[in-house]
Amino acid sequence: MGWCSCINLLPPSCQLQLYELKSTMYERQKKLFDSCQRASKVVAYYGLKTPPYKLDALEPYMSQRTLELHWGGHHRQYLECLNKALGKNDILYGCTMDELVKVTYKNGNPLPEFNNAAQVWNHDFFWESMQPGGGKMPELGVLQQIEKDFNSFNNFKEKFVEAALTTFGSSWVWLVLKKEERRLEVVKTSNAITPLVWDHIPIISIDMWEHAYYLDYKVPLCRMTERST
Repeated sequence: MGWCSCINLLPPSCQLQLYELKSTMYERQKKLFDSCQRASKVVAYYGLKTPPYKLDALEPYMSQRTLELHWGGHHRQYLECLNKALGKNDILYGCTMDELVKVTYKNGNPLPEFNNAAQVWNHDFFWESMQPGGGKMPELGVLQQIEKDFNSFNNFKEKFVEAALTTFGSSWVWLVLKKEERRLEVVKTSNAITPLVWDHIPIISIDMWEHAYYLDYKVPLCRMTERST
């Protein structure tokens, strides 16, 4: 996808043609999120982290409008819903976000708080996976490990992009380090599932939920796959 060009490990070779944004769709979604935010007055247990760059810094791969709605809307709502739920459950109070995700996953029998906790963590990590002017070749140990586990950087890149373009439904794509096997692997997860629950170490991620790309690219995932092959 286009914003692969912002990911720290990947070169800018995954670009898709940008489509003109429809202002009516944007305004409708913005009004929805504005109304939700006004209605959501909660005592925060966790705060909303700001992306480590300006909201227009990832253009043209990810527009400021997408970031405003994705981070300021969806991400914020996950956090507010989580804080509301935690206000009713003193047992989970005081956990780090990593701990909260693992505890609420409950070995595959998730507690009600899991989805929002995992989505908050996933989005915090996603924003950190990108940077303005990113997409350069990795260096030193990271490159050596990629070449060891994927035979070449190009093989890794192709596998990562293929995984993103063959997801179905709301999902995430990750490059993770499997600690027990001591190797890198590209994995796909559905909905809010995060590699933390399997004790993997995430390296980079791509959000493949529709709200992450639809405003900028306007195409279903199957059509995006056709345009990229």
